[in-house]
Amino acid sequence: MADLFGRLMIDIEGFNLTNEDKSILSSKHIGGLILFSRNFDSYNQLCNLIKEVHSIKENIIIAVDQEGGRVQRFEKEFTKIPSMQEASLFAKENDDKGFIKDLAWLISSELIAAGIDINFSPVLDINRNISAIIGDRSFSDDICEVINNASDYIDGMHEAGMKSSGKHFPGHGNVIEDSHIELPEDERELRELMNEDIKPYIELKDRIDMIMLAHILFSKVDNKIPSFSDTWINNILRNKLNYKGLVFSDDLSMLGSGNESLTKKVKMSLDAGCDMLIICNDRSGVKEVIKYLDKTDYEQTSRIFKIKSFKKINWNDLLQNNRALATKEKLKSMRN
Repeated sequence: MADLFGRLMIDIEGFNLTNEDKSILSSKHIGGLILFSRNFDSYNQLCNLIKEVHSIKENIIIAVDQEGGRVQRFEKEFTKIPSMQEASLFAKENDDKGFIKDLAWLISSELIAAGIDINFSPVLDINRNISAIIGDRSFSDDICEVINNASDYIDGMHEAGMKSSGKHFPGHGNVIEDSHIELPEDERELRELMNEDIKPYIELKDRIDMIMLAHILFSKVDNKIPSFSDTWINNILRNKLNYKGLVFSDDLSMLGSGNESLTKKVKMSLDAGCDMLIICNDRSGVKEVIKYLDKTDYEQTSRIFKIKSFKKINWNDLLQNNRALATKEKLKSMRN
């Protein structure tokens, strides 16, 4: 089939592809590339990098975390984005019901114009002012505000032609620790989670196109983190919530995902039901995983095809677009 995608999403180090990058991207197991600030120098350089990637493999998803605030990988020619907490407060204070949707449309349109398929947003975590990593990345500490703002954000993404990505399921806002460097534990029962942190996923499940799982141990629910858990992915997310979209692991090289080898983590994630697995900052680990997958019967998938962006947006036209200009003016007033 022409639309089969590999199950791994990896990273690269620089502004263009090395010979090793080209070799690894050619593997049938690579279905995604996530870009970071280290991969961005200018809009033109980014476009050329993405063209270079597609010259090697057409069936690949190009992704980024372009949330705004502390998490914005592309700057310079791209619009400076506030944190979603700041955006939410601005919309509320100015009674501007269309602002979040327009902002998401603008962010998504700029990314699509550069050739990006996925922006891993919106963040659906509830901000309880205790998390070392979430904080103002969240829309609010109020569950209803998170749901309403995320709903508007998803509308804006879809209007631009980009699929939505909710994270970090089932919720990262109730733990202090940063799962990049350690494993947080949340001791709440499933019933409490369903009434709180999982509420946005319940309300928005039919419009979230993909979900990224949190590296958190919910010890009263399962003894495995969600990325390795049949209980979380199949029993709760698929069956209890009736979620039909795609499921992504968070970065499996993060220390919150445990001390096992990457090969073992990949096996556990695939067995649990993840559609795509993210591995960053561990090239030797990626090579070992590719060798492992070459020897197994794990298949490529056509499900990934559904989230690839095929809409064409011209960057120069976007610079003159009335909706884009109006949104940028509002952002300017926020900074002033």
